[in-house]
Amino acid sequence: MKQVKFTAMENGDQQDYDLLCESFEEYTSNLPKRILDGLIELKTAYEGYQISRYEHSLQTATRAYRNQENEETIVAALVHDIGGTLAPYNHGVLAAAILQPYVSEKICWIVEHHDLFMKYYCGHYLGLDRYAREKYREHPYYQATVDCCHNYDQNSFDPNYDTLPLEFFEPMVRKILARPRHHSPYLEE
Repeated sequence: MKQVKFTAMENGDQQDYDLLCESFEEYTSNLPKRILDGLIELKTAYEGYQISRYEHSLQTATRAYRNQENEETIVAALVHDIGGTLAPYNHGVLAAAILQPYVSEKICWIVEHHDLFMKYYCGHYLGLDRYAREKYREHPYYQATVDCCHNYDQNSFDPNYDTLPLEFFEPMVRKILARPRHHSPYLEE
């Protein structure tokens, strides 16, 4: 295994950073597989529903697909809850951070805010403000987020729904996550 020569980044040279870029590119090329594996982890997350969070994710994507949404929206519907295993209190933010370089600003915003918007359906039973989403009422993606939550997310806990398998979505995941459309704002100069 090749390694850089430095022990402090300020001492690196072009050869060191070329090596790191090559390693980074190789690692990121496997992101679609890691995302698909991460979805499988949802099989054991959040017990208590009639279906697993994995099945919920597949069902959400199936509904988006059957409503003829674009592939970006379908992939976002599939992975919208993937952050739940590592960030259960702000899973939408984590899922959006993963998707951000690969999808539009609109799709990223919807995924990032979906957990707040979903509180409309259950917040009042949990001592939370079900209308918390109203602070975004004037945001250009407000209604799209309401629609995605209503049409695909909140109603995708049905054990009798004819859900498509993960293998059906895999080519879309690989296509959307093949190459960033733009860089993360954290990497910009």
